[in-house]
Amino acid sequence: MNIGRVIKIAKNVFWEAIRDRILYLIGFFAFLMVVAVRLIPELSVGTEDKIILDLGLAAISILGLIVTVFIGTGLVNKEIEKRTVYILVAKPLSRSELIVGKHIGLSAVLGVLLAAMTVIYGLILSLSEIYYPIGSILVTVIFIFIQLSLLTAVAILFGVFTSSLLATLFTFGIYLMGNLSRDLVKLGDLSDNPGIKKLMMGLYVVLPDLSRLDLKNDAVYGLLPSMAILVTNFGYALLYIMLVLSITIAIFARREF
Repeated sequence: MNIGRVIKIAKNVFWEAIRDRILYLIGFFAFLMVVAVRLIPELSVGTEDKIILDLGLAAISILGLIVTVFIGTGLVNKEIEKRTVYILVAKPLSRSELIVGKHIGLSAVLGVLLAAMTVIYGLILSLSEIYYPIGSILVTVIFIFIQLSLLTAVAILFGVFTSSLLATLFTFGIYLMGNLSRDLVKLGDLSDNPGIKKLMMGLYVVLPDLSRLDLKNDAVYGLLPSMAILVTNFGYALLYIMLVLSITIAIFARREF
């Protein structure tokens, strides 16, 4: 794998995403936070600060998810539909370099988007004199980025062998089920049927456990898991990303254009 070619693909994805005006989402986020800071104190008494903190982190996560799904599913699928993939694979560019470059490029876009929204989030909270635990907030945003990077790999995987619509639906499905994967195990434990228990455990093993990477609920109180747990969860996400990208490359390598 040639690192130079991977970086060129990543840069192309990055600037193409910027030209798609996704950074307008930053303006929308700033508007949302300003409205929340003005309206929520009028609607609730005593808990308004926590609600604003929760809303801000949830908005960062959801806006990042929208970018991940709608751009990630089309990164390769769009090249196939427009037949530009013929030009790419005809060049001295391996299919693995294309997949990895696409993933790195969109991950870089998400990193910039999350960083900008986090800065705006902190500034608005500071100007509104709302206390926020900056350390736990920053760690939470980092894990939101890791979660979205994992979903980017999933989106690219589905985009390689399905239509854009199906890839979008499948990726949203993985996001929802990944956040509920531990509940599936509990649901299986409640059943007396061994087959259902095995099915639920199998789904838990196969699906990404995205709840590992969701720290939002505790972050607003300044709480975080231990460093050992954070490192373990980071390693889990990294291995899952590598596995999904490997599967994507294997499938893409067998496609005929």
